[in-house]
Amino acid sequence: MENIFIQILLIICALCAVLSLYLTITVRKHIQDISKNITYQYNLIVKIQNILKNKLSVNETTDKAEIIYQDLLQDLIPIMAAMDIMPRTTSEHPLWRALGGIMDEYAKNPFVLEKLRRAIKLDSNVAHNVSHYLNRANMFLQHMATTDTDGILSTTFTDGLLGQSLTFFAQAQTLASTDK
Repeated sequence: MENIFIQILLIICALCAVLSLYLTITVRKHIQDISKNITYQYNLIVKIQNILKNKLSVNETTDKAEIIYQDLLQDLIPIMAAMDIMPRTTSEHPLWRALGGIMDEYAKNPFVLEKLRRAIKLDSNVAHNVSHYLNRANMFLQHMATTDTDGILSTTFTDGLLGQSLTFFAQAQTLASTDK
């Protein structure tokens, strides 16, 4: 009887050991699954955070761009008045209409470069506005190049009216400074 009692106790202990081993393996598997899910969720949160940072950067750039546009436009108004050039009559932003008017006039009449050179040479206000425009536009393009991850937007600005106007104004400024 004692042997049966000892055997039952051994069987119960063995079953408890097997059951605890099974429970340990099951809990370990669940912990590994939870760990994989947490890692996946963490990576997903990091991706979302990067997307939100990029969107925040783009929104900041857009907000700052409008301020810069207005600043550049304020420099263009006296220049256009000195050269007697009107902006385009389109529904674009006033900056692009002004730049378009200047570049359209230059495309029709290359003498516009000479008019600008004379205006820079004879009128210190025009010279100051051209210099300020060149500095601000260059800073804006550099900022765009550093914040634009794929380069599409900065290339658009560089190859578009802004880049063309920078070349035009830089040529006129160089001609005015070399012609003493």
